[in-house]
Amino acid sequence: MLPHAGEIMDWIIGAVCAFIVAGAAYAKKSLTLSGCLAAVLMGTIYYGAGNLFWFGTLLLFFITSTLLSKYRKERKQELEKSYAKTGNRDAGQVFANGGMGMLLCLGYWIFPHQVWIYAFIGVMATVTSDTWATELGSLSRKPPRSVVNWKVLTPGASGGVSLLGTTAAAIGGALIGAGAFIFSWVADFETLGFLNWMCVGLAGGVAGAFADSYLGATVQLMYRCTECGREVEVSEHCGHKTVRARGWTWMSNDLVNVLSSVIGGCVAIGLGKILAL
Repeated sequence: MLPHAGEIMDWIIGAVCAFIVAGAAYAKKSLTLSGCLAAVLMGTIYYGAGNLFWFGTLLLFFITSTLLSKYRKERKQELEKSYAKTGNRDAGQVFANGGMGMLLCLGYWIFPHQVWIYAFIGVMATVTSDTWATELGSLSRKPPRSVVNWKVLTPGASGGVSLLGTTAAAIGGALIGAGAFIFSWVADFETLGFLNWMCVGLAGGVAGAFADSYLGATVQLMYRCTECGREVEVSEHCGHKTVRARGWTWMSNDLVNVLSSVIGGCVAIGLGKILAL
């Protein structure tokens, strides 16, 4: 069956809007070239296969996270050298953060069901909560503690949590839930009320963010700098090659993001179905 003119226009609108947003982010050096191309593809699918609910939620995550990455950037520059990904996102990070949501959007397009919607908000709440926790938690005046044994860690260490970071994660997840209510109303989805959506975003986001910290503290591949001795996510630090310190060789930072998103999505599905009763 040939697509209707309106459906074709949705894909065109999605492509144009995604190009404008991604192009602006590339100009501001928030995206690399590969990240810009990935964002254009992703945004086109979010709007073409979905609608404002999917595309708006993606924009809410992307814009707020980009702004936070610029907030007090000078204080975070040293810590960013330890991270596998920084504020200048490449295609890998773009897909790690939004690729799962894109697949859920396509799933809803092919076989509409509420489960896709709940899972999507859980996934987007997770990536938002995790990003907010990293960007604001790194500014905490108190050192983070291990999510596994509560020992004090050096700032920027994988698996560390702080009160400021946890609070930021909760606010980020709740914001995605609030956005879900607004965008679902605009897109005419008959789903949950405002407070229920806030709870779904909050629960999914915090669960996913803590899962990310736990995986980062236990199984994520980490390296040790032979110059300063710091445990880092990158294969080069202080101008020298790093050596493997711990973790599974195939458990990259991007894969940790994907797995934590799955956990956040599952929590959101469970809570969403309960609140919908």
